[in-house]
Amino acid sequence: MLRNSDTKDLKVRDHQVYERARLSRDARFDGRFFIGVKTTGIYCRPICPANAPKSDNITFYPTAAAAGEAGFRPCLRCRPECAPGTPAWQGTSTTVRRGLKLIAEGALDAGDVEKLADRLGVTSRHLRRLFGQHLGASPLAVAHTQRLHFAKRLIDQTTLPMADIAVAAGFGSTRRFNDAFRRNYQRSPRELRKRRGAADAAAGLTVKLPYRTPFRFSELLKFFEGRAIPGVEVVHDGRYLRSIVIDETPAVIDIRDDAANIRLTVHGANTKSLLPIIQRVRTMFDLDTSPADVASVLGKDPFLRKRLKEHPGIRVPGVWDGFELLIRAILGQQISVAAATTLSGRLARRYGSKISVDIPGLPSEFVPTIAFPTPKKLLRARLGDLGIIRSRAETIRLVAKAVVEGRVRFDDTQSADEVYRALVAIKGIGDWTAQYVAMRALKEPDAFPDSDLGLLRAFDMPDKNRMKPRQLKLRAEAWRPWRSYAALLLWSEGSGG
Repeated sequence: MLRNSDTKDLKVRDHQVYERARLSRDARFDGRFFIGVKTTGIYCRPICPANAPKSDNITFYPTAAAAGEAGFRPCLRCRPECAPGTPAWQGTSTTVRRGLKLIAEGALDAGDVEKLADRLGVTSRHLRRLFGQHLGASPLAVAHTQRLHFAKRLIDQTTLPMADIAVAAGFGSTRRFNDAFRRNYQRSPRELRKRRGAADAAAGLTVKLPYRTPFRFSELLKFFEGRAIPGVEVVHDGRYLRSIVIDETPAVIDIRDDAANIRLTVHGANTKSLLPIIQRVRTMFDLDTSPADVASVLGKDPFLRKRLKEHPGIRVPGVWDGFELLIRAILGQQISVAAATTLSGRLARRYGSKISVDIPGLPSEFVPTIAFPTPKKLLRARLGDLGIIRSRAETIRLVAKAVVEGRVRFDDTQSADEVYRALVAIKGIGDWTAQYVAMRALKEPDAFPDSDLGLLRAFDMPDKNRMKPRQLKLRAEAWRPWRSYAALLLWSEGSGG
């Protein structure tokens, strides 16, 4: 029985836009909304190939979770679990955005909304209200839909046993896993795998992560290659590989482009760690960005419009670990990117942990062998003979102490403003470093280091004085809320960042 969903439907003013989008199967709207079909009890993506139902028989929902909570089942033809993501910050509060990230990392696998609310610094009642207002669904419904969609993708894309998929998706037990699939798909997981066909699956922990086009994987790869920490990260033959430690287990992530998807292979990690790994990779490669939204704002500036044509689909490269990026940003203060990379490699070799992960078919020289040092390892690190000046060495130790003591956290339990204030309170960290961390580690789309020399140089013209930081800051007001993307465009021709 479908429940009354008037409060969860999209606003009336959006109805005509989405109606045109679903009738034309406009791929630009894929993942932005979902369609509940009253006559079948199924919800679909706007690009669903099935015959379009009559307007009177449909309801629009802002999220798949909202459609599911209203009683609709996922469509087996258009597969809602394969829709590209939508920017978590778009149209939502900061609390909702942080909550979504924590849920994606398994914060509600045990169903404790009160605990999640406490981590976010709000009451559970307020959190439920915010989720209902911005997503049309409760936090538990969002978490359930995430588990369901993730498990469905593993069924379709891997040969993992069903018991492993149940664990990876956070269902807690195979029985709960089977019950959820029978209730939502009217089929068992094994029956769904039979529908897939063996040719669609890849062996082991390999999954496809969709994105919106245009997407320049080669540009992201170039950015990562220029900053790859020796021993920790490797860019080779169109692939990005890096060491990780998750749930105290060392592993290597292996990423390459695959048509309209990123193909992620995880070597060495436990199956239960796959979902948080995927979430971090999505943020690293900025897969949930909508290029059209970014271009609609930045393209109004004539200078940036030209850059957008040269670099369509601009992304802000993220990071695997916020602490690692912060240390690298400190090392990079007032020196070149290449010099910072050299210093980071020396630091990793001395204080990082050796790991050994086998990657079939890849020569050993291209396999990461070092995990970046933990904050505890750098608390009393002796860095003078590594070529790191005394003041920066002291800042690194102060940062490590702040992270160990919990004053600086990168797990979304602190807001971006809280992290910023905590960072600039540390001796040796100024606005540039804190803004850079906000851009890449906290994924703030509007962070902007307006004093960056590379950004100022981008506007250099013959016989004219260089732009001043206050002038750039004033001009950048028109780029909100995408100033981080503007910075990447301005850096794209040089070596900034």
